[in-house]
Amino acid sequence: MVALSVTMHAQDKYYTKSGKITFYSKAPLEDIEATNKSVACVVDTKTGSLQFSVLIKGFEFENEEMQEHFNDDYMESNQFPKADFKGQIVNNSQINYSKPGTYTAQVKGQLTIHGITKEVQSTGTIIVAPAGVKAASSFVIQVADYNIQIPSLVKDKVAKTVKIVIDTKLDPLKG
Repeated sequence: MVALSVTMHAQDKYYTKSGKITFYSKAPLEDIEATNKSVACVVDTKTGSLQFSVLIKGFEFENEEMQEHFNDDYMESNQFPKADFKGQIVNNSQINYSKPGTYTAQVKGQLTIHGITKEVQSTGTIIVAPAGVKAASSFVIQVADYNIQIPSLVKDKVAKTVKIVIDTKLDPLKG
């Protein structure tokens, strides 16, 4: 799901460096959850283009050992330091960014994680309000699709899917 809230200015582009991405994986051995609060995002309301970028090492876990395994063993964050999404609000022409309201949005694009790029799609909501631009989305990925290797010792105890949740507030991009 994607949700955006846009200010009433004639602004075309919105940006943040302090968005939030959380991922969650429910598994028999241990639920895994981490949050990164340094997500960069740009949205162009005129064209519908949308871009997110996040440094993998910025994900914080409650368990320090889990964070170390995540970076070293699973995500190989020295080799693959960031994840990106580059996409489009497909039905952008149906969204009136100058009128407060709630609109359904179709988002489609390329998600790159661990050096692998796959197409992802999501249906969401765009909320136009005077408070600013807020973007939120949620989708599930298959770990194997991104060539993330799970050590055989814990293979049956770690989930094969991960839920990714994006929550960010964007401000007008100043030229």
